[in-house]
Amino acid sequence: MAEPTKEQLEELLRDVMEELSGNDDEATKKRINGYIKSAMERLQVVAGAPLDFIAPGLPRDLLMARCRYANAQALEMFEKNFLSELVSLNFLSQVVVPVENQSTY
Repeated sequence: MAEPTKEQLEELLRDVMEELSGNDDEATKKRINGYIKSAMERLQVVAGAPLDFIAPGLPRDLLMARCRYANAQALEMFEKNFLSELVSLNFLSQVVVPVENQSTY
């Protein structure tokens, strides 16, 4: 997926803020924006591929969960508690070569 648009990032911020606090003051927005950016970067490293955080699915679910952990100052537990989901994310994000493009030996 291409980089999310400004509007998509604003929608994601609203969704995360709603889940975490409901408070929409500027300090909270800035803090949660940091959580979102950090989560996007880390999850894309884990996946080894660009991810779509806007559409419903595993990448968005993991982003929301990582933001919850960051907000609770428990980020060190996120990867331990979500290890199986992170492995799935990595596995599902890998490029699959169609059978017709595989060489036979």
